[in-house]
Amino acid sequence: MKIYTTLIIYIFISTYMFSQTPKKSESVTVNGKNIYYEVYGKGEPLFLLHGYSQTSNSWKPYVKDYEKEYEIYLIDLTGHGKSETFKETLSIKSVAEDLNLLCRHLNLDKIKAIGFSFGGDVLFQLALINPSLIESMITIGAVGTWSIDDFIQYQDTFTFENRANFPWLINHDSDDKIKAIMEQFKNYKVIVSDEELQSINPEVMIMIGDNDEGMDFYEIARVKKNLPNSDIWILPNVAHGAHERETKDEFIIKSKAFLSKK
Repeated sequence: MKIYTTLIIYIFISTYMFSQTPKKSESVTVNGKNIYYEVYGKGEPLFLLHGYSQTSNSWKPYVKDYEKEYEIYLIDLTGHGKSETFKETLSIKSVAEDLNLLCRHLNLDKIKAIGFSFGGDVLFQLALINPSLIESMITIGAVGTWSIDDFIQYQDTFTFENRANFPWLINHDSDDKIKAIMEQFKNYKVIVSDEELQSINPEVMIMIGDNDEGMDFYEIARVKKNLPNSDIWILPNVAHGAHERETKDEFIIKSKAFLSKK
């Protein structure tokens, strides 16, 4: 999750509000790191990937909306939640490599996926690493390219000392993990070139709120121009979490229609 001033008003959603029980949950070692995931539902594999500094718990309110059509994988991405604390400098490509190895461990050769912010950037890298893996994907507040160097002010706000202003961080199991996540944010830099965009195989829907402070509309236009099979959905008067709160119902309808296309 890129850190914008609008995120300060996010409502913390306690996992105890939701009664879903995963049919499977475990930590597995991939690429020398412990990665935690949970599985719900039945059908084609659908990965739901969280934003930076969030955990897979952020997607639990959506499980009931997809579980009848899909086998849902909620994953704590590298360094987050119940997965192992960061061991190395943050690299979005490295996180995607870990996810690719998790798919191999799970014997999944085809998936569909939705990624919010950081999770969306990871999906672009995953599509480059393993071109045949993703059948279709939705990214929310992410176009694959983003750099903290363009938003230095966020580094001053998103600090361990200010952690009380970011209530979703309570989902992480220790202050050491929270500190590592917040300190790694200064290394959040990822670029997808025109040529790489042109090589991406899956159909992509990019969902953006027009009040998303971290999205450059010139960059959105570049991605649309170079991404062969893409749709752009821009929501008026909506900020970074364009799939949440008042837009959730519409998001569920459109995302299911998009993912069900053959």
